[in-house]
Amino acid sequence: MARSAYIHVPFCAHRCGYCDFTLIAGRDDLIGDYLRALCREIESACPQIESPIELDTLFFGGGTPTHPSCDHLREMFQIVRTRFHLVPDAEVSVEANPLDLTDEKIALLADSGVNRISLGVQSFSPDALILLERDHSTADIDHVIHRLRQRCTNISLDLIFGVPGQSLEDWKQTLRQAIDQGPQHISTYGLTWETGTAFGTRRDRGELVPIDEGLERDQYALAIEELEQAGFEQYEISNFAKPGFRCRHNEVYWAGDEYWAFGPGAARYLNGRRETNIRSVLGWLARIERGESPVTDAEELEPIHRARELLFLGLRRCDGIDRTDYFRRTGQELNTFAQSAIADNVARGWLESTETGIRLTREGRFVADRVVADFL
Repeated sequence: MARSAYIHVPFCAHRCGYCDFTLIAGRDDLIGDYLRALCREIESACPQIESPIELDTLFFGGGTPTHPSCDHLREMFQIVRTRFHLVPDAEVSVEANPLDLTDEKIALLADSGVNRISLGVQSFSPDALILLERDHSTADIDHVIHRLRQRCTNISLDLIFGVPGQSLEDWKQTLRQAIDQGPQHISTYGLTWETGTAFGTRRDRGELVPIDEGLERDQYALAIEELEQAGFEQYEISNFAKPGFRCRHNEVYWAGDEYWAFGPGAARYLNGRRETNIRSVLGWLARIERGESPVTDAEELEPIHRARELLFLGLRRCDGIDRTDYFRRTGQELNTFAQSAIADNVARGWLESTETGIRLTREGRFVADRVVADFL
């Protein structure tokens, strides 16, 4: 049985221009309805159990999970505990917005078992923070991290590169200021221009100009260099951790293991079946209120599809794919199943193939999407 669970909390004070996640802004009046629906969805998925399901990892994502009030958050944690039990060394992560983290809320999170905070700082540049429509300042980041450390020993910082107008020197300063904060984990993401977002529309109008691809590549390379020099291990395309602080929950995804998931837009993988809930918050609420399934897309993975999925998931990890483990899980020999793709990418210098497995080379990390496409 799956031993990891994801809870999607879709509420935000404001939708940032680059964001394409499932969320609803300015509708705090729906939080009570959301909690009741969340309770019903969890109870429907895990009915009449004799004892709670044990979890090794629990992740609250969004949206902004720290946006609801302390009373609402307390109720949310209680709802999850009706069907799930955290083992003593469980990793419990919450994505957080800096300005949400009052002393009261930090204490509530810690007392509720949260032991990992993923802080959406995005940048330490005042200009970039304004462009990204963030509501905090660099000083706010300093202040909240100082207070967080008193109750949490595992802090992750999210950073965005490829921001319009961002020079390599600007990005270097953000990286070094992030490192100076002493986090245990840092995630770096290139800015994406999703269709339907405000940023996508502004780019199409010429109001925002993406940075040069070469500069974006240099920014990613700089992140790898600076973070490795600071003692961080790159263990996935976008993620760096101090020893012992990899995100265990995200590793469940990349390993292709099973996990529960609840809330609007949530995607789960259980018993060989992938299901995705309807993205609309109002649609999700309405379906559950009517006693209907919120699932809008489902797929039973055929063995051949499962084998390919484990390839593109595993190649995201810097450890790559172990040949023995891959054969155990799929019945396929790597060199037989993906012979051409492996040979082509080894020849390009993007893939390393050894007796024990395959993995992206350092150069391959810059073109990971192109490498993965060859395996699909």
